Amino acid sequence: MGTPSPPAEPLAAPAPARRALAGLLRRGAGAARREPLSAALALVVVAASVYVIAVPLAVVRYPPMTDLPFHAAETAAFRHYLDPAWHFREQFTLQPLAVPYMSMYALGALLMLVLPPVAAVKVAAAAMLALLPAGLAVLFHGLKRSPLLGVLGLLLVWCNLTHWGFLNHMGALGLFAMVVGLTLLLLDRPSRGRQIALALALVALFFTHIFRFPFALAAVVGTAIVVFPATRRLRPVALPLAPSLALFAAWLVVRTDTLHAAPIAPALHWERLGEVPSLLFTSFTDPAEAAAAGRAARFVLAALLVCAAGAAARLAGAGADAAPSPAGAGADAACSPAGAGAAPSPAVDAPKWSFARLAALVPVACAIVFLGLFLSLPLQIGLWWYVYPREIVAALFLGLGAFPDLPRSPWLKVPAVLALSAAAVFLGAVVRDNYRRFDQSTRDFDAIIARIPQAPRLLYLVFDHGGSTRTTTPFIHLPAWVQATRGGWLSFHFAVWDASPVAYRPREEPGAVVPPPTPLRWEWTPSIFDVRRHGAFFDWFLVRRRAGANHLFAKDPSIVAVDHVGDWWLYQRSGAP
Repeated sequence: MGTPSPPAEPLAAPAPARRALAGLLRRGAGAARREPLSAALALVVVAASVYVIAVPLAVVRYPPMTDLPFHAAETAAFRHYLDPAWHFREQFTLQPLAVPYMSMYALGALLMLVLPPVAAVKVAAAAMLALLPAGLAVLFHGLKRSPLLGVLGLLLVWCNLTHWGFLNHMGALGLFAMVVGLTLLLLDRPSRGRQIALALALVALFFTHIFRFPFALAAVVGTAIVVFPATRRLRPVALPLAPSLALFAAWLVVRTDTLHAAPIAPALHWERLGEVPSLLFTSFTDPAEAAAAGRAARFVLAALLVCAAGAAARLAGAGADAAPSPAGAGADAACSPAGAGAAPSPAVDAPKWSFARLAALVPVACAIVFLGLFLSLPLQIGLWWYVYPREIVAALFLGLGAFPDLPRSPWLKVPAVLALSAAAVFLGAVVRDNYRRFDQSTRDFDAIIARIPQAPRLLYLVFDHGGSTRTTTPFIHLPAWVQATRGGWLSFHFAVWDASPVAYRPREEPGAVVPPPTPLRWEWTPSIFDVRRHGAFFDWFLVRRRAGANHLFAKDPSIVAVDHVGDWWLYQRSGAP
């Protein structure tokens, strides 16, 4: 006779997170039942977002974003910092507060626990880009317009900045819009949940792009002031500011010298307005990019006209409702609970209208500020390059907040959402096609790095940059994927600038094993390489040069050829592991 089983314990109460998720799902299901058309259009927007953001990243192993390989390498440094087999602790120090560009790296490092390094970095990149439509949706919600208009954020997902690899900047723009939207929601109807959401968004922005963060602080305070005549509230935003302000104060104390503001002499350059088209969608030599941008602009214009017509119809209807006949007004007063002393119905809606109209000024004001930065900042500040072109993307993105609300009529609402979604899909399809072509161009790279062992001391030189449809080379930093997937050392690394969360250790520090310093713009001038001066530290050498690379190592007989695949040449020092 067996031992009787103990009685089953009662089920534990669901965790708070599970209860919150269940509540969210119930509210979502209820909203879908009440408004099936809006739910269907939301699915359209989500599908468009997945296609535009995820599909181009899925069709290529190594996306041709110029700086992405080093984002991957720094992500791997966080993931494997304590793993001696990767040798990161010997060469790097981590500075997540002194240089807090952390959000993508933290997310990618967590994803590397369950995904291969390349896949984890692509998912983290997609998350940064997804913040653009998500942040814009929250902004429109705060403006009392349809969050479906967040689909407009997809239009700028694949601008030139993304192809350069400025993913922290792009994610920060989405978080900036989210901060403004949450501020409006909080001031309209204060709640503890909205305060927490705003505080978290500000902290996320701090750890995404430190130089966008002060503008977000100003936007929170400015938004509260702008809508104060309608809300009579300032206090609700005070507490959410506290955590990020404390972080900002700490950063001011510990920041690196590189992040100290360099002196600039701003001056207005109105001629830059003529540069705007060339700063947005000129990342490929493929003429389909310009054609898709033009087609997308026409679809957006059509949707704008439809939404403007809907807004005009709403205003006309509101005007008719606000001007009843004298007889009707008397009857309404007589039938009201308070009798003749009751206020007419338009006065009931006046605060709501006042808030919406004042709130509409906020994204326009933000766009004007960023436009001013575009017109006045220099191209380079200290080590920071390509400065003012970034601000036109910020200005246009916030300017999208001036887009009128979707029409109430389904006959107008459906085509407007479909047109905006199609506009984004046109742009995404061009990126998908060109990224797929680039995948063919990196088959030789993928094949040759398979010969490189774990944790190599790798010196790389890229002489030839042809073989892609990118207008800016995607090959210049491609070998950094070796460090992202195998660890070890690289001859050039972003860590040398001390402007990222991963920096080189002081060479004199006990236990430090750091590659030798390289001349400025080393990665762009491989012709200055001298194997006797620059090669002693390294035991593996990877070169992209169609005409061959044997002559580069002729003065060091210990370096021998290992493989040649396509445009890539691989060499090894004799006796190296």
